[in-house]
Amino acid sequence: MTTTAGIARARRGLGPGGPGRAAEPQRRSRLSTQAKRTFFWLLLPSVILLVLIHGYPLVYAAIQATHNGSLIETGQFVGLDNFAAVLNSPKFWKATEFTVVFTLVGVFGSWLVGMGLALLLRTRIPAGGTFKVLLLLPWVVPIVVSSTAWNWLVATPTSPVPTIFRTLGLGAPYFLADPTLAAIMVCLFKVWVSFPFMMMMTSSALASVDNTVYEAASMDGATRWQQFTGITLPLIARSTYISWILMTIFCVNDFPTIYLLTGGGPVDATTSLVVLAYRTVFQDFQTGTGVAIAFLMTMTLVVVSALLYRQIRKSSVE
Repeated sequence: MTTTAGIARARRGLGPGGPGRAAEPQRRSRLSTQAKRTFFWLLLPSVILLVLIHGYPLVYAAIQATHNGSLIETGQFVGLDNFAAVLNSPKFWKATEFTVVFTLVGVFGSWLVGMGLALLLRTRIPAGGTFKVLLLLPWVVPIVVSSTAWNWLVATPTSPVPTIFRTLGLGAPYFLADPTLAAIMVCLFKVWVSFPFMMMMTSSALASVDNTVYEAASMDGATRWQQFTGITLPLIARSTYISWILMTIFCVNDFPTIYLLTGGGPVDATTSLVVLAYRTVFQDFQTGTGVAIAFLMTMTLVVVSALLYRQIRKSSVE
Protein backbone atom coordinates (compact mmCIF):
# COMPACT_ATOMS: atom_id res chain seq x y z
CA MET A 1 0.00 0.00 0.00
CA THR A 2 1.41 3.38 -1.00
CA THR A 3 1.98 6.19 1.45
CA THR A 4 -0.68 8.35 -0.19
CA ALA A 5 -3.23 5.57 0.12
CA GLY A 6 -2.19 5.02 3.73
CA ILE A 7 -2.74 8.70 4.56
CA ALA A 8 -6.14 8.60 2.89
CA ARG A 9 -7.06 5.49 4.89
CA ALA A 10 -5.86 7.06 8.15
CA ARG A 11 -7.85 10.22 7.45
CA ARG A 12 -10.99 8.14 6.96
CA GLY A 13 -10.37 6.37 10.26
CA LEU A 14 -9.26 3.01 8.83
CA GLY A 15 -6.59 0.87 10.41
CA PRO A 16 -3.23 0.35 8.66
CA GLY A 17 -3.40 -3.42 8.58
CA GLY A 18 -6.72 -4.04 6.95
CA PRO A 19 -10.04 -2.65 5.88
CA GLY A 20 -10.88 -1.78 9.47
CA ARG A 21 -14.18 -0.27 10.42
CA ALA A 22 -15.30 2.79 8.56
CA ALA A 23 -16.75 5.66 10.43
CA GLU A 24 -20.49 5.52 10.60
CA PRO A 25 -22.17 8.17 8.44
CA GLN A 26 -23.69 11.00 10.34
CA ARG A 27 -27.43 10.98 10.32
CA ARG A 28 -29.06 14.35 10.02
CA SER A 29 -32.21 14.55 12.03
CA ARG A 30 -35.08 16.11 10.21
CA LEU A 31 -37.12 18.53 12.21
CA SER A 32 -40.85 18.19 12.11
CA THR A 33 -42.99 20.94 10.65
CA GLN A 34 -44.18 21.96 14.10
CA ALA A 35 -40.59 22.20 15.39
CA LYS A 36 -39.60 24.35 12.44
CA ARG A 37 -42.49 26.71 13.14
CA THR A 38 -41.48 26.91 16.79
CA PHE A 39 -37.89 27.78 15.87
CA PHE A 40 -39.15 30.38 13.40
CA TRP A 41 -41.28 32.21 15.95
CA LEU A 42 -38.52 32.04 18.54
CA LEU A 43 -35.95 33.53 16.14
CA LEU A 44 -38.25 36.13 14.60
CA PRO A 45 -37.94 38.76 17.41
CA SER A 46 -34.14 38.57 17.30
CA VAL A 47 -34.11 38.87 13.51
CA ILE A 48 -36.42 41.89 13.61
CA LEU A 49 -34.24 43.54 16.27
CA LEU A 50 -31.07 42.96 14.21
CA VAL A 51 -32.73 44.37 11.10
CA LEU A 52 -33.80 47.48 12.99
CA ILE A 53 -30.39 47.99 14.59
CA HIS A 54 -28.34 47.46 11.42
CA GLY A 55 -30.91 48.35 8.80
CA TYR A 56 -31.40 52.00 9.70
CA PRO A 57 -27.66 52.91 9.67
CA LEU A 58 -27.27 51.06 6.38
CA VAL A 59 -30.17 52.90 4.74
CA TYR A 60 -28.99 56.25 6.11
CA ALA A 61 -25.45 55.58 4.87
CA ALA A 62 -26.83 54.75 1.41
CA ILE A 63 -28.65 58.07 1.42
CA GLN A 64 -25.46 59.91 2.39
CA ALA A 65 -23.46 58.10 -0.31
CA THR A 66 -25.80 59.46 -2.97
CA HIS A 67 -25.75 63.05 -1.69
CA ASN A 68 -23.05 65.72 -1.51
CA GLY A 69 -23.77 66.73 2.07
CA SER A 70 -21.70 66.97 5.24
CA LEU A 71 -21.97 65.76 8.82
CA ILE A 72 -24.59 68.43 9.49
CA GLU A 73 -26.85 68.27 6.42
CA THR A 74 -27.65 65.69 3.76
CA GLY A 75 -27.10 67.99 0.79
CA GLN A 76 -28.27 67.57 -2.79
CA PHE A 77 -28.86 64.26 -4.52
CA VAL A 78 -25.98 63.41 -6.87
CA GLY A 79 -26.70 59.76 -7.64
CA LEU A 80 -23.57 57.70 -8.22
CA ASP A 81 -21.27 60.69 -8.68
CA ASN A 82 -19.58 60.05 -5.35
CA PHE A 83 -18.73 56.48 -6.38
CA ALA A 84 -17.41 57.71 -9.73
CA ALA A 85 -15.25 60.30 -7.96
CA VAL A 86 -13.87 57.66 -5.62
CA LEU A 87 -13.04 55.22 -8.44
CA ASN A 88 -11.25 57.99 -10.36
CA SER A 89 -9.22 59.09 -7.34
CA PRO A 90 -5.50 58.13 -7.22
CA LYS A 91 -5.67 58.25 -3.42
CA PHE A 92 -8.36 55.56 -3.43
CA TRP A 93 -6.31 53.17 -5.55
CA LYS A 94 -3.17 53.82 -3.52
CA ALA A 95 -5.11 53.07 -0.34
CA THR A 96 -6.58 49.98 -2.00
CA GLU A 97 -3.11 48.71 -2.88
CA PHE A 98 -1.89 49.10 0.67
CA THR A 99 -5.09 47.55 2.06
CA VAL A 100 -4.58 44.46 -0.10
CA VAL A 101 -0.95 44.09 1.00
CA PHE A 102 -1.85 44.77 4.64
CA THR A 103 -4.64 42.20 4.52
CA LEU A 104 -2.60 39.47 2.81
CA VAL A 105 0.30 39.89 5.23
CA GLY A 106 -2.04 40.13 8.20
CA VAL A 107 -4.05 37.04 7.29
CA PHE A 108 -1.35 34.66 6.08
CA GLY A 109 1.46 36.02 8.25
CA SER A 110 -0.53 35.63 11.46
CA TRP A 111 -1.84 32.25 10.26
CA LEU A 112 1.65 30.88 9.61
CA VAL A 113 2.94 32.09 12.98
CA GLY A 114 -0.20 30.90 14.77
CA MET A 115 -0.06 27.52 13.03
CA GLY A 116 3.59 27.00 13.95
CA LEU A 117 2.98 27.87 17.58
CA ALA A 118 -0.16 25.73 17.75
CA LEU A 119 1.80 22.75 16.46
CA LEU A 120 4.57 23.50 18.97
CA LEU A 121 2.07 23.62 21.83
CA ARG A 122 0.88 20.11 20.92
CA THR A 123 4.30 18.81 21.97
CA ARG A 124 5.48 18.53 25.52
CA ILE A 125 7.46 21.65 26.36
CA PRO A 126 8.58 22.91 29.78
CA ALA A 127 6.13 25.33 31.41
CA GLY A 128 3.66 24.86 28.56
CA GLY A 129 0.79 26.53 30.43
CA THR A 130 2.80 29.65 31.21
CA PHE A 131 4.06 29.74 27.62
CA LYS A 132 0.46 29.70 26.34
CA VAL A 133 -0.51 32.62 28.56
CA LEU A 134 2.50 34.66 27.43
CA LEU A 135 1.66 34.02 23.78
CA LEU A 136 -1.81 35.49 24.33
CA LEU A 137 -0.44 38.80 25.63
CA PRO A 138 -0.13 40.56 22.23
CA TRP A 139 -3.84 39.91 21.68
CA VAL A 140 -4.95 40.65 25.25
CA VAL A 141 -3.00 43.87 25.78
CA PRO A 142 -4.97 46.96 24.60
CA ILE A 143 -3.94 48.17 21.15
CA VAL A 144 -3.09 51.61 22.56
CA VAL A 145 -0.48 50.05 24.86
CA SER A 146 0.97 47.87 22.08
CA SER A 147 1.21 50.74 19.60
CA THR A 148 2.86 52.96 22.24
CA ALA A 149 5.42 50.23 22.92
CA TRP A 150 6.19 49.81 19.22
CA ASN A 151 6.52 53.57 18.80
CA TRP A 152 9.02 53.60 21.65
CA LEU A 153 10.97 50.79 20.02
CA VAL A 154 11.28 52.19 16.48
CA ALA A 155 9.93 55.75 16.14
CA THR A 156 13.04 57.89 16.69
CA PRO A 157 16.75 57.53 15.86
CA THR A 158 17.45 57.06 19.58
CA SER A 159 14.87 54.27 19.96
CA PRO A 160 16.22 50.81 20.90
CA VAL A 161 15.87 49.15 17.48
CA PRO A 162 17.55 51.98 15.46
CA THR A 163 20.26 52.12 18.13
CA ILE A 164 20.96 48.41 17.66
CA PHE A 165 21.13 48.87 13.87
CA ARG A 166 23.56 51.76 14.31
CA THR A 167 25.71 49.75 16.72
CA LEU A 168 25.95 46.92 14.18
CA GLY A 169 27.02 49.36 11.48
CA LEU A 170 23.76 49.08 9.55
CA GLY A 171 22.93 52.76 9.74
CA ALA A 172 20.03 54.30 11.63
CA PRO A 173 16.87 53.59 9.61
CA TYR A 174 13.82 55.74 10.17
CA PHE A 175 11.26 52.97 10.47
CA LEU A 176 8.20 55.21 10.67
CA ALA A 177 9.48 58.05 8.47
CA ASP A 178 10.47 56.04 5.40
CA PRO A 179 7.37 55.03 3.34
CA THR A 180 8.55 51.48 2.61
CA LEU A 181 9.81 50.79 6.14
CA ALA A 182 6.65 52.27 7.64
CA ALA A 183 4.48 49.95 5.55
CA ILE A 184 6.60 46.98 6.63
CA MET A 185 6.40 47.95 10.29
CA VAL A 186 2.60 48.32 10.14
CA CYS A 187 2.26 44.88 8.56
CA LEU A 188 4.58 43.31 11.14
CA PHE A 189 2.65 45.02 13.91
CA LYS A 190 -0.58 43.55 12.58
CA VAL A 191 0.93 40.06 12.57
CA TRP A 192 2.16 40.63 16.11
CA VAL A 193 -1.27 41.55 17.52
CA SER A 194 -3.16 38.93 15.45
CA PHE A 195 -1.19 35.69 15.65
CA PRO A 196 -2.65 34.72 19.09
CA PHE A 197 -6.14 34.65 17.55
CA MET A 198 -4.95 32.38 14.73
CA MET A 199 -3.08 30.23 17.26
CA MET A 200 -6.23 29.74 19.32
CA MET A 201 -8.32 28.90 16.25
CA THR A 202 -5.75 26.39 15.02
CA SER A 203 -5.21 24.88 18.47
CA SER A 204 -8.93 24.24 18.90
CA ALA A 205 -9.05 22.59 15.46
CA LEU A 206 -6.00 20.45 16.15
CA ALA A 207 -7.45 19.31 19.47
CA SER A 208 -10.25 17.55 17.56
CA VAL A 209 -7.78 15.46 15.52
CA ASP A 210 -7.28 11.98 16.97
CA ASN A 211 -3.61 11.03 17.47
CA THR A 212 -4.36 7.51 16.26
CA VAL A 213 -4.74 8.97 12.77
CA TYR A 214 -1.09 9.99 12.81
CA GLU A 215 -0.07 6.64 14.27
CA ALA A 216 -1.82 4.84 11.44
CA ALA A 217 -0.15 7.08 8.85
CA SER A 218 3.27 6.51 10.46
CA MET A 219 2.83 2.76 10.28
CA ASP A 220 2.08 3.16 6.58
CA GLY A 221 5.41 4.97 6.12
CA ALA A 222 4.22 8.59 5.92
CA THR A 223 6.78 11.24 6.82
CA ARG A 224 6.03 14.18 9.14
CA TRP A 225 5.61 16.52 6.16
CA GLN A 226 3.28 14.08 4.42
CA GLN A 227 1.22 13.78 7.59
CA PHE A 228 1.03 17.55 7.86
CA THR A 229 -0.06 18.13 4.25
CA GLY A 230 -2.16 14.98 3.91
CA ILE A 231 -3.83 14.80 7.32
CA THR A 232 -3.45 17.96 9.41
CA LEU A 233 -4.28 20.58 6.78
CA PRO A 234 -7.32 18.74 5.32
CA LEU A 235 -8.76 17.93 8.76
CA ILE A 236 -8.55 21.54 9.97
CA ALA A 237 -9.46 23.08 6.61
CA ARG A 238 -12.87 24.35 7.71
CA SER A 239 -11.49 26.04 10.79
CA THR A 240 -8.70 27.53 8.66
CA TYR A 241 -11.10 29.05 6.14
CA ILE A 242 -13.26 30.46 8.92
CA SER A 243 -10.21 32.08 10.54
CA TRP A 244 -9.19 33.52 7.15
CA ILE A 245 -12.65 35.05 6.69
CA LEU A 246 -12.61 36.59 10.16
CA MET A 247 -9.04 37.87 9.84
CA THR A 248 -9.77 39.36 6.41
CA ILE A 249 -12.65 41.32 7.91
CA PHE A 250 -10.49 42.36 10.86
CA CYS A 251 -7.66 43.57 8.60
CA VAL A 252 -9.78 45.50 6.11
CA ASN A 253 -11.69 47.22 8.92
CA ASP A 254 -8.65 47.72 11.15
CA PHE A 255 -8.42 51.41 11.98
CA PRO A 256 -6.57 51.65 15.34
CA THR A 257 -3.60 49.46 14.37
CA ILE A 258 -2.66 51.78 11.51
CA TYR A 259 -3.79 55.11 12.88
CA LEU A 260 -2.16 54.74 16.29
CA LEU A 261 1.18 53.62 14.84
CA THR A 262 1.64 55.88 11.81
CA GLY A 263 -1.54 57.91 11.38
CA GLY A 264 -1.63 56.72 7.77
CA GLY A 265 1.70 58.33 6.90
CA PRO A 266 4.29 59.08 5.85
CA VAL A 267 2.96 60.59 2.58
CA ASP A 268 -0.07 58.25 2.75
CA ALA A 269 2.19 55.17 2.51
CA THR A 270 0.18 53.36 5.22
CA THR A 271 -3.24 54.84 4.49
CA SER A 272 -5.74 52.01 4.17
CA LEU A 273 -9.29 52.32 2.89
CA VAL A 274 -10.78 52.62 6.36
CA VAL A 275 -8.29 55.36 7.27
CA LEU A 276 -9.02 57.13 3.98
CA ALA A 277 -12.75 56.93 4.67
CA TYR A 278 -12.22 58.38 8.15
CA ARG A 279 -10.14 61.26 6.82
CA THR A 280 -12.62 61.99 4.05
CA VAL A 281 -15.59 62.15 6.42
CA PHE A 282 -14.18 63.64 9.62
CA GLN A 283 -11.29 65.77 8.33
CA ASP A 284 -12.32 66.78 4.82
CA PHE A 285 -16.05 66.76 5.74
CA GLN A 286 -16.97 65.04 2.47
CA THR A 287 -19.49 62.62 3.93
CA GLY A 288 -20.86 61.29 0.64
CA THR A 289 -17.45 60.40 -0.73
CA GLY A 290 -16.27 58.84 2.53
CA VAL A 291 -19.38 56.69 2.86
CA ALA A 292 -18.98 55.63 -0.78
CA ILE A 293 -15.51 54.33 0.09
CA ALA A 294 -16.98 52.39 2.99
CA PHE A 295 -19.65 50.88 0.72
CA LEU A 296 -17.03 49.71 -1.75
CA MET A 297 -15.10 48.12 1.13
CA THR A 298 -18.23 46.34 2.30
CA MET A 299 -19.04 44.96 -1.15
CA THR A 300 -15.48 43.68 -1.54
CA LEU A 301 -15.61 41.96 1.85
CA VAL A 302 -18.91 40.31 0.94
CA VAL A 303 -17.41 38.90 -2.27
CA VAL A 304 -14.26 37.63 -0.54
CA SER A 305 -16.27 36.10 2.31
CA ALA A 306 -18.59 34.37 -0.17
CA LEU A 307 -15.64 32.85 -2.03
CA LEU A 308 -14.06 31.58 1.17
CA TYR A 309 -17.41 30.27 2.38
CA ARG A 310 -17.67 28.18 -0.77
CA GLN A 311 -14.29 26.68 0.12
CA ILE A 312 -15.62 25.84 3.59
CA ARG A 313 -18.46 23.87 2.04
CA LYS A 314 -16.03 22.00 -0.22
CA SER A 315 -13.56 21.19 2.55
CA SER A 316 -15.40 18.20 4.01
CA VAL A 317 -12.99 15.30 4.40
CA GLU A 318 -13.89 12.21 2.46
